[in-house]
Amino acid sequence: MEEKKIIEGRELALAAARLADEKQAENVVVLDLTGISTVADFFVLCTGTSTPHLKAICREVDEGLSMDHGVEVRGREGVPESQWLVLDYVDVIVHVLHREQREHYALEDLWSDANQLETDFISAT
Repeated sequence: MEEKKIIEGRELALAAARLADEKQAENVVVLDLTGISTVADFFVLCTGTSTPHLKAICREVDEGLSMDHGVEVRGREGVPESQWLVLDYVDVIVHVLHREQREHYALEDLWSDANQLETDFISAT
């Protein structure tokens, strides 16, 4: 049995972003909060287009990180009907929001002093 390489930090954030992108999440962004937040080192933000799409993105990220890297989610918040789901991986927090919620809460503006990581693999949306 092949042992999985456990990843964290930047690698974990980029892996989560890639998985969200593979599930056609829109506007996938990775923010580096290192040194400016005590909450987490990285936020992954992405948009889903419907309740089923939000659930599918979360499932893809959760199962993909578990199967590919042996990383388990430490906490989950939100319900699909709230249109904002959060997966907590301690140093990486994945936010999956519906378009209206993402515009309303404007997390990129709130954390505007964070650097945005390069995500060349992200699909054009």
